[in-house]
Amino acid sequence: MSDTEAPFRISIPDDELESLKQKLALTRFPDELEDAGRDYGAPLADIQRLTNHWKDTYLSKWREHEAKLNEDFPQFTRDIEVDGFGTLNIHYVHKKSTVVDAVPLLFVHGWPGSFLEARKILPLLVEDSPEHPSFHVVVVSLPGYGFSEAPKKKGFGVPQYAEIGHKLMLALGYNEYVTQGGDWGSLITRKIAQVYGPKHSKAWHTNTPIGEAPHPTRRPWLLLSYLLFTLSPKEKAGLERTKWFQEKGIGYFKEQSTQPQTLGYSLADSPVGLLGWIYEKLVNWTDEYPWTDDEVLTWISIYWFSRAGPAASVRIYYEVSNQSPEGFARNIETPIPLGHSYFPKELAVLPRSWIKASNPTLVFESEHEGGGHFAAHERPEGLVSDLRKMFGKGGPAFGVVPGKTGYVWLLMLPLEVYVDRLSQVLRIDSSWDSC
Repeated sequence: MSDTEAPFRISIPDDELESLKQKLALTRFPDELEDAGRDYGAPLADIQRLTNHWKDTYLSKWREHEAKLNEDFPQFTRDIEVDGFGTLNIHYVHKKSTVVDAVPLLFVHGWPGSFLEARKILPLLVEDSPEHPSFHVVVVSLPGYGFSEAPKKKGFGVPQYAEIGHKLMLALGYNEYVTQGGDWGSLITRKIAQVYGPKHSKAWHTNTPIGEAPHPTRRPWLLLSYLLFTLSPKEKAGLERTKWFQEKGIGYFKEQSTQPQTLGYSLADSPVGLLGWIYEKLVNWTDEYPWTDDEVLTWISIYWFSRAGPAASVRIYYEVSNQSPEGFARNIETPIPLGHSYFPKELAVLPRSWIKASNPTLVFESEHEGGGHFAAHERPEGLVSDLRKMFGKGGPAFGVVPGKTGYVWLLMLPLEVYVDRLSQVLRIDSSWDSC
């Protein structure tokens, strides 16, 4: 294997497309109770509609969707050696800004996401302007997701995913960089901060903020404050959202973290089983986001056509749960600046005091009125705006990567930009003369 970069384009073989169409045609749907709504899971009418659209319309236009994906994402693969696990061939997106001194940023997705999560934020992040920072963006497909090779050995957990992300950045020439992630991307970028910061990882941002709850011995003052003071209406709503997820939305986690192989048979063999399993989360985890059928099916198709198959993507739950039996909110401090974006329909929405007590290097916070778990897809402008504020002039992490401010100087803009600006001024001047 070679560690050199190879260009990559999505090109699904015709026989795989035909096989999927045949499987969809042979689907046997379950029955459904009257007036079930969403109480029992993904509604039958939704899954039937999506299945028929997938089979009859979407697949016939797959080459158009495929071409658009290849157009939107400059993709590559590279072999990366992981200590104790051999070499894995990793798929990633790498889009550079025209700004030479743009800030190198690693974006890490989660489940049930993929590199597709970065589709809307990618053009915004690389946009050059003297008004805000620009970024060189790397979007890694985690091992076992999308078109990255999957691990073959047991025990491949967050430290190994972090190693992949870090080594990818070094291989691309980014010795110092910042990171952003949600869901598993949050845990992975946190581990990158802990292991590779502050030498390489200079700052990180997440839209999945977590903190340890009040505890009589570990967080006694936080517990006392919780008992003595009333929570705000937004904090109460956040805890209600958290309670809903813990009681009604976490069944998938229990299965994926205990018996992922058993679940994997249905995910790998039944496209409609995969559709129902993920579609439920796309709807329940967002803030009334208006998913189109094509959006959903592109999201699902990335899993169905993935290099290792969809079963590989859920094993991270087993590995991390066994490696961190005390939970995900312990020992989360990092040595580098941290930024948080708060979206009200995230899965765990904790009071700010709990989060701040667990994250002493927190330097940036931004609260949004809407949005849920897939912030990069639901609220791309809001998420990018937060990153620009955190890493821009006057922001708490401005200049955190030495020599990489992300700003373009006016004298460095392309000639056509000056021509366009001059024409705008002349038009304005002409309109004043005619008044």
